[in-house]
Amino acid sequence: MGQEEYSLRMRPMALHERGLVKPTVSLRALLEGVSQLPALRSEFGLADYFAAITASGFPAVQQTVPRLQRAQLDSYLERIIDHDLPNEGFVVRRPETLRRWMSAYATASSTTTSYSRLLDATTAGDGSQPAKTTTRNYIDHLERLWILDPVPGWIPSNNPIRRLQQAPKRQLADPALAARLLGLNASSLAGPSGAHMAGPLFESLVTLGVRVAAQAAEARVYHLRTNEGRHEIDLIVEGEDGRVLAIEVKLSGAVHDQDVRHLLWLREQIPDRVVDLLVVNTGPATYRRSDGVGVVPLALLGA
Repeated sequence: MGQEEYSLRMRPMALHERGLVKPTVSLRALLEGVSQLPALRSEFGLADYFAAITASGFPAVQQTVPRLQRAQLDSYLERIIDHDLPNEGFVVRRPETLRRWMSAYATASSTTTSYSRLLDATTAGDGSQPAKTTTRNYIDHLERLWILDPVPGWIPSNNPIRRLQQAPKRQLADPALAARLLGLNASSLAGPSGAHMAGPLFESLVTLGVRVAAQAAEARVYHLRTNEGRHEIDLIVEGEDGRVLAIEVKLSGAVHDQDVRHLLWLREQIPDRVVDLLVVNTGPATYRRSDGVGVVPLALLGA
């Protein structure tokens, strides 16, 4: 999809909608430039975020115990391959190859990994790598079913920023689907076997929350990356009036100067459009840095 849809898409429940947290920072207010970002605290810890990633935002799934959550998500993934795609007119000739491709896509969560690299990661060494035309069909049908939910690259109107990349960031509709495709649970995300995916899947959870909140504010969500990769910003929320809220995501409670350098660069490029800069993290408290960048734990961010 070339544009972020805000009128029709029904996404899984974001963290702030699940009844687990009490969000006190409004994304809409930040985008409108009226939030003073009061000092607030959250008791939500890293283990809670990992549990939220794997619990899913599908209501029927997240209200059960972890063992049943995993079984329901596995069943849902099988239904996509065995039932939903054929109902869309797409015949899955090699279900295991499709599942491997979806697992490769899950591994690429929160990155702009190219489709050629996804293909390379799909093969099992048995010559069963799908053709590019086949994977293009995978993408088209899985996006239509809202299983894949990539974040488009941001190209602002009257663009003063040159050499912006349009490649989308890979995201599944729910980070729990990515976790199941990769065989990860909350414990493994906290340990050595899943540590490499902890940051990307936390960004997926943040992205889901920001998209749901932005939809309520009639705003669109993008990411920013220059062609040479010199500047990258995880999420760009653009309101109807063109005002911009730029967001970096950090799986950490601490925010350092190097974490905000791309945000400050963007404000220098388009000072009249950037209404606020934000780091969404796993820390215990909201605060405003001396450079004006706000820091907000995901558990406190709502619509």
